[in-house]
Amino acid sequence: MAGDLQVVRHFPFYIGRAADNDLCLDVAGIWDYHFMLEFKPDEGFTLQTFDEAFTAVNDAPQTAARLRNGDLISFGSAKIQFWLAAPRQRGLRVRELFVWALLAGVTGAQIALIGALIH
Repeated sequence: MAGDLQVVRHFPFYIGRAADNDLCLDVAGIWDYHFMLEFKPDEGFTLQTFDEAFTAVNDAPQTAARLRNGDLISFGSAKIQFWLAAPRQRGLRVRELFVWALLAGVTGAQIALIGALIH
């Protein structure tokens, strides 16, 4: 599964070996219910391990941790990287058209003013 991308659309998000987890990984060293990811508005994204399952965040053993963008989570023989989705950029077409129209208007006004001053 190296290089696979898993998009999380709901929380809590469960990870482990059991089939009813949101992400089921059948590899050595992973418990049936290994850990879960949660989103708490006041704390951000957090990781909480189950029972005595070993989980490390950025090579530091953790039972609970607050996650940051790019953190590497190691558990059993698996490693996953926590990433936030790239933000969507709003279209700038309307603003760009407004600026071009404004520049054309200013240029036209200057030409008209110069023409009026010459005559």
